[in-house]
Amino acid sequence: MIPVTPLATDRPSTLAGEISERLNAAIREHLLAAFAPDSTKVLRKFSASEVAELLGVSGQFMRKVHAEGTVPEPDEVRGGRRYYSAQDIWAARDILEGSSRKKGRYVPRRTGDEQLQVWQLMNFKGGSSKSTTTIHLAHYFALRGYRVLLVDLDPQGSLTSMCGISPEIEFDGLTIYDAIRYDDPVPMSDVVQATYFPGLSIAPSRLILSEFETESAVHSNPDQPFFTRIRNALAQVEGDFDLVLVDSPPQLGFLTIAGMAAASSLIVPLTPSMLDVSSTAQFLELAGAYMGVIEDAGAVLQYDHFKFLMTRDEPTDIPSQQLTSFMRALFQDRVMSTTALKSTAISDATMLKQSIYEVVRSDMTRATYDRAKGSMDAVGREVEQMIHQAWGRS
Repeated sequence: MIPVTPLATDRPSTLAGEISERLNAAIREHLLAAFAPDSTKVLRKFSASEVAELLGVSGQFMRKVHAEGTVPEPDEVRGGRRYYSAQDIWAARDILEGSSRKKGRYVPRRTGDEQLQVWQLMNFKGGSSKSTTTIHLAHYFALRGYRVLLVDLDPQGSLTSMCGISPEIEFDGLTIYDAIRYDDPVPMSDVVQATYFPGLSIAPSRLILSEFETESAVHSNPDQPFFTRIRNALAQVEGDFDLVLVDSPPQLGFLTIAGMAAASSLIVPLTPSMLDVSSTAQFLELAGAYMGVIEDAGAVLQYDHFKFLMTRDEPTDIPSQQLTSFMRALFQDRVMSTTALKSTAISDATMLKQSIYEVVRSDMTRATYDRAKGSMDAVGREVEQMIHQAWGRS
């Protein structure tokens, strides 16, 4: 336990420093206790019924392919019940895809002329659930066989921490900053790290990324404009992924704008409150102005989709439902038809740096779990449909 002594009050600078030092020490202690001994996250196993749902088959079909030896038995069988690792699921996808008459049924990755999908989630209103939505989308798509890259553009590194990389403890490796900096950038392939979640990689972040804002103000020029740096970095690893999800910082700076220039689609998460709606209106006014500036400077902005996602939705809250209806009346299909529900299950999971997909159903009230997971599944399916639309799939 960290000893608690009175804080200094003589100078504000000293007080702020002591608060920061105490908080950082407490955070390190908490994280080491939560993820001891080596701070490594491990993904849970999935039941046979969950795997059948993920593969889009019946339980009977799974029993049949196991009995025939087409798909190997998972390593873990308890009481006659099979439990699969995410890697087992990926292996089963590859096997079943090889024998399927319909290509892409089990392995839905992009092929041929289908372009890499880069989806940026952005808003400068804190609490809009950007990072929460991003990690849930990442896990949704990785579990369904897509190759997903997360790009954490927030120097605070919340998304990086959700992926099991804790800057508060030990992380001092390469970050997205190293791939987009002006002075001797490193290859993007050196920055990208595989996570504990099969199918999911991340270009991580830490506080050094904030230097990009300062450096862009000084070094960006017509020969190397700041808005091309993320796009160029992603081009280096384009062949390795189907989908890139970009989590922006809660501000409209060089990082967010460079992300906008790299994106093929945008999602603006928005909570149904008048303060957040007003803040988002100001954000988009500024974003539109900056889009015009970088277009005039040579950027080509073309989005397959530009959508609002209503987050922290409470169906029984009449004022919030009225605001959601207000947004739908104003923008129609620019507002996604699904919403991300406000849920104690999701809040409890994110406190442990998990998504709802990492939680074992029996560890929660089942109705609460099913409601939360159903909400995030619905958001994921709608984004998946938009991705398929961009690829020209039926």
